[in-house]
Amino acid sequence: QVQLVESGGGLVQAGGSLRLSCAASGRTFGNYGMGWFRQAPGKEREFVATISWGGGMIYYGDSVKGRFTISRDNAKNTGYLQMNSLKPEDTAVYHCAARRSYTSSRHYNEYDYWGQGTQVTVSS
Repeated sequence: QVQLVESGGGLVQAGGSLRLSCAASGRTFGNYGMGWFRQAPGKEREFVATISWGGGMIYYGDSVKGRFTISRDNAKNTGYLQMNSLKPEDTAVYHCAARRSYTSSRHYNEYDYWGQGTQVTVSS
């Protein structure tokens, strides 16, 4: 079992930056692929980014490519999402997730563990 807790969300102006963290506990975080997803009110869950256990397989959603960077520190059992050049349409609850596989995945139904989420609000 893996428990995930996100932090780092908040209110930021358009063009600003935030860094989200995902702290994992319970099992060895380095054995799991990790992803970030987001969900805005009235919209479906959207894939943001994913990273494999060793960091060699990284993918981004089209809407965040070039602005967001996913990373992880397995020694600290923590994953990160650096978000730059934020836009109002990035406003959502951001969830991190872990899957019982070394690989990354764009598909939310391939993840086994989820955090409660952290709110990101970008004002125009």
